[in-house]
Amino acid sequence: MLCRTVLTCIAVPFLAQAEADTQPENGKFHVDGPVLVYDTEAASDPGDREIQNGDLDELIEILRGTEGIRSLRLNSTGGSVWAGGEMARVVIDFELDTVVEGECSSSCVTIFLGGTRRALARGGKLGFHQRSWSPGTMETYYDSYAGEEGWETPFDFASWVYEDTQSELYKEMSFMQSRGVALEFAIETKRLRSTTWFPTRLELVQAGVLTD
Repeated sequence: MLCRTVLTCIAVPFLAQAEADTQPENGKFHVDGPVLVYDTEAASDPGDREIQNGDLDELIEILRGTEGIRSLRLNSTGGSVWAGGEMARVVIDFELDTVVEGECSSSCVTIFLGGTRRALARGGKLGFHQRSWSPGTMETYYDSYAGEEGWETPFDFASWVYEDTQSELYKEMSFMQSRGVALEFAIETKRLRSTTWFPTRLELVQAGVLTD
């Protein structure tokens, strides 16, 4: 009996610590059986309630350290475009399914499209919009990187933005098509709109965005 008690006393704290070690620090991730939940709205710091570059490393760490995860449940209005693309790459590599029960918009949709099987719960929604830079953001970016990038005038910067926009648009369209999304739908997501576009379930199914 003593042996069993001692082993229990040792094992329980160890297992608890092991479980704690797999849990994230910012509150966006948590494991629910075979499902990994990524909810940016659950971040403990309000300033972190978006998709951030640091979330990529956390995603990889959890997936490598936790056996049996089969799907990723998403809830986010977006954030870093780069992080969204890289997280989608990881989802593809781990062959995860993706599901949305609330809202998944902007760069969150990129992650969603990485899913092998993709499902949207009744009442949930997927949001698309074209990319944009405000004048203030462009000014800040130019001031921050002009020296590093060799932009001698704002016109040099404008030329770079023009080329970069075309390159990024090509990558986005190619990615969507590679994930089985109809080209016509992919083009429609880039239409200039004043608000986020939330397609109907029928539109998402017909376009190949949803597989289930």
